[in-house]
Amino acid sequence: MQKTTIHVVENILNANDRIAAQNSDRFAKNHIYAINIMASPGAGKTSFIIRTIQNIADSCRVGVIEGDTAPVTIDSEKITMAVKIPTTQINTGGNCHLDAPMVSLGLDNLPLDDLDLVMIENVGNLVCPASFKLGNNKNVLIASIPEGDDKPYKYPSMYQSVDVLIINKVDLLPYVDFKMNYFLDGVKMLNPELVHFNVSCRTGDGISEWTDWLLEQVHNQKP
Repeated sequence: MQKTTIHVVENILNANDRIAAQNSDRFAKNHIYAINIMASPGAGKTSFIIRTIQNIADSCRVGVIEGDTAPVTIDSEKITMAVKIPTTQINTGGNCHLDAPMVSLGLDNLPLDDLDLVMIENVGNLVCPASFKLGNNKNVLIASIPEGDDKPYKYPSMYQSVDVLIINKVDLLPYVDFKMNYFLDGVKMLNPELVHFNVSCRTGDGISEWTDWLLEQVHNQKP
């Protein structure tokens, strides 16, 4: 009997990449800078998005695509209540990540002509999201102090695939056994060019440094 191998995962990723390229063209056509924000559950993605928007609202028009595994709108409601911006919710139907077709649908529900920046909040997960291109400009990973200092060693593919690292909840450093040097050594081993910012969404520490960097990227995107 002849044996046939079907490369399902490879075919799925190839199809996803084609739509990701279309999303990228769409962002470029509208002169929009887009970031994909990834993290484990509880790392502070939504709080970070709100803090970021509050800091740049006077100089940047922002839209948000919010990804969740279940048909709940808790995070998107938090964002729209805190900052009055266009937000669209994507229900992944239980999938552990957003993919390019989902983001494409999200873009259909945003006023792209009136935006400078789109922030995509991916599903809370340190495994699946790293494998799926969305068409955005930069991948941002949030790592929080309570998660522990071993995450770069346990999830190397995630740390290798991102462009910016946000170390969140640094106000908890005095109370948590987190060895910053050990953590950063793991990060540098995997991704030596990675840009990183130490922030606290509770106190606001470090947020301005991050948003100054982000605004520079957004403005460089403009013609």
